[in-house]
Amino acid sequence: MAKILPDFSMSIELKYVTFLLIPIVMVAITTEVLRLGPGEILNLWQSVHHLDLVQVLCSSFLIIFISTVYFMSMPRSIYLVDYVCYKPPVSLQFPHSTFMEHTRLNFNNSKSVDFQIRILERSGLGEETAFPPAIHLIPPNATVEASRSEANLVIFSIIDSLMEKTGVKPKDIDILIINCTVFSPTPSLSSMVVNKYKLRSNIKTFNLSGMGCSAGVISIDLARDLLQVHPNSNALIVSAEIITPNYYLGNERAMLLPNCLFRMGGAAILLSNKRRDRSRAKYRLVHIVRTHKGADDKAYRCIFVEEDSEGKVGISLSKNLSVIAGEALKSNMTTIGVLVLPASEKILFLFNLIGRKVFNTKYWKPYIPNFKKAFEHMCIHAGGRAVIDELEKKLHLSAEDVEASRMTLHRFGNTSSSSIWYEMSYVEAKGRMKKGDRIWQVGLGSGFKCNSAVWKCNRTIKSPADSPWIDCIHRYPVL
Repeated sequence: MAKILPDFSMSIELKYVTFLLIPIVMVAITTEVLRLGPGEILNLWQSVHHLDLVQVLCSSFLIIFISTVYFMSMPRSIYLVDYVCYKPPVSLQFPHSTFMEHTRLNFNNSKSVDFQIRILERSGLGEETAFPPAIHLIPPNATVEASRSEANLVIFSIIDSLMEKTGVKPKDIDILIINCTVFSPTPSLSSMVVNKYKLRSNIKTFNLSGMGCSAGVISIDLARDLLQVHPNSNALIVSAEIITPNYYLGNERAMLLPNCLFRMGGAAILLSNKRRDRSRAKYRLVHIVRTHKGADDKAYRCIFVEEDSEGKVGISLSKNLSVIAGEALKSNMTTIGVLVLPASEKILFLFNLIGRKVFNTKYWKPYIPNFKKAFEHMCIHAGGRAVIDELEKKLHLSAEDVEASRMTLHRFGNTSSSSIWYEMSYVEAKGRMKKGDRIWQVGLGSGFKCNSAVWKCNRTIKSPADSPWIDCIHRYPVL
């Protein structure tokens, strides 16, 4: 059996930090001595002369050791250098008239046709959302090959754009994370990217599947943990949902809903822990909070891939989805509120909690903290109009607070885990992102999970020329 060698990377880092601390300590001592007068120096020398040399050396070593441990234990800052959202070509847009025509041709059951048309009309989706090429066919070509073609189209185009935008080369990528819920081929999507760009053989790759629309934040969390232990590294994250295999042709209404809501999209994000990237990075990661409600059966099954009575596979969405999403968000808010809310809001929440425990809860309504005091911008997952309405009501948000979510749903549809990046891009395109602004990204997905990330803007951001919103930001009315 081969001998397992210890990891000396920490020892090497410790050595360099120690070498840096020694001259700093010596300079500080020399400066202090020079400020003393001759008499004070003589008295100090006489007092030190009586001390044992071993004690002095031990004390000096202890100070250096404690200082080294302190600096080494500090977490590395994680910077978001830049990101790119996929903008489907005009040829793939699927206006309502086309959706209705295809639905009538693909479904023999008139009730299923009428149901989908009604849902689409009330969904909040606009006329420019897009389906992949395979779903434009009649009947849809939901094969593995067609799904791979969609993955190639979305993933490669956004990675190409991100590399061109940031100047990063394939050889510079140290960590690769891809999340896609339903489509999980072999070899994996991450292997597909490694093969396309000929990435290094020692790259660390991860492929997350089955984790729902909140997987984008999970990928950020995984990248953060990896960047804490791998210094001087870049992490490429791709959040996408390949919807070609998900188009449902049965008659179960709960499974027909995704046909009306989910659309083509994706985002590529470049994270770095390099100090030199601080000046060019757009954002710095502040907090990540993840909440999992999977222990509850209703929450676990509210988004479920299964077969219907005819053996056709589809994604079933529960009627209680918006309520379950609200409960998951409430749990997540309780945790993140402690980290981000000002003291005044924490005190009000505490007094309200005590009052409800001591007195009759009928006269003490639960106090919802004002999260607008903690964040300048909110990017709530654009899962559907009902979900956005529920969260707007629960959090007492204004129309402007959920504007990015509604506009993302209208222009691009539910793009799953990448929707929070379209929303951040919308805020940038509007010219609202200022230096020091705090952004709250909230992802909601199957499991059921609510995951949130908090970013701080490093610099005032002008509307990017390559924004997916650039051609429509001024002609779209606020919904």
